[in-house]
Parts: sequence; structure tokens; C-alpha cells
Amino acid sequence: MTSYLALARDAQDLLFREARTANAFTDEPVTEKQVAAIYDLVKFGPTAMNSQPLRILLVGQEARERLLKHLSDGNRDKTASAPLVAVLAADLDFHENLSRTFPHFPGARDAFADDVRREEAARFNAALQAGYFLLGVRAAGLAAGPMGGFDAAGLDEEFFSGTALRSFLVVNIGHPAPNAWFDRLPRLGYDEAVTVA
Repeated sequence: MTSYLALARDAQDLLFREARTANAFTDEPVTEKQVAAIYDLVKFGPTAMNSQPLRILLVGQEARERLLKHLSDGNRDKTASAPLVAVLAADLDFHENLSRTFPHFPGARDAFADDVRREEAARFNAALQAGYFLLGVRAAGLAAGPMGGFDAAGLDEEFFSGTALRSFLVVNIGHPAPNAWFDRLPRLGYDEAVTVA
């Protein structure tokens, strides 16, 4: 099947086949230049109306204790030892930027006047961008450990108080340590996941 794909086999392996969710990392640092390169790549991933609601908070060692108290017990140790942690959040006020990011539709901002519709759009499109972000981390030769086990309300109060940002994913980032991941779990096959109408 790989002959039908434009991406070279080694790149496919890096991004998909050999990549895993990392649970342990070496102490080699992740630099801000690496993160900037990741963001500069993944910012081109599509979102509805080019909304781009994802916001990324990089939590270094100095602020790590403030984050750890909001994580579930099983996530604390691996997050404490990760070289870098990113908190991914959806900007519920993303529509304020639409006149700049989607200039072809002057009424774009008004299309999200309804708070419920705007929040749904922000969360959905930020989740799309989170997938791009994880692939970008892999493309940089790093490993990611995305986690949903945390108190989002507490984390938002801790880091995003007074803003329209709402956290939805915590991602540990670094170079994988030996035995950093569990065995590959089964995936559904093509015939189980794809139908033709």
C-alpha cells in the first residue's frame, strides 16, 4: 500500500508506524527553536474558515509544580520529568482574529456571534490542530506524550484566569528514553473502519 503514498517510507515510519505515545524521556532539553520550527510547520494545517483557535502554553521547570497539582496521579511523575510540557487550549475568542485570518469573508466574525456555536467551533478546530501539533513534534524527531487526565477547570484557573482560553490536552515532549512506550496496540483494519456509499 505504501506505493500509493507520496511520502517516503522513512518519513511515513517517523510520523506514523514507528511513533508511539512516550511515557518517559531523556533529560536532553527541547529548545524554543525546535518548538518554533514545529509551530511554523503545523500552522498550515487546515481549520474551518482558517479559524486557528489553538493556543499553546509551554510549561518549563519553573512553573511545573503549578501544573502537576492539576494532573491525575498516573500523569504526575512522567510530566515532572519531561523536558518540556505543552498545555493545548482552545481560544473561545478566536473569532476576534477572523478579519485578519479569513479576509475573504468580511462577516466571518459575526458568523460566530452565538457563544455556543463559537465554543463548539473553537474546541473542534483546536482539536484538529492538536493532531497536527503531535505530528509536528514527531517530524522534529521528538516524542510526544499527550494526556487528558487533568482537572481542566483548575488548570484554566491556574494559567488562563481572565482569558477565553480553555485547556483540553497536556503534552509531554522530549527525546524518548529507553523503553519509553508500551507495545503497539491493535488498530482497526481498513474494512472495519471504511465503508463506501
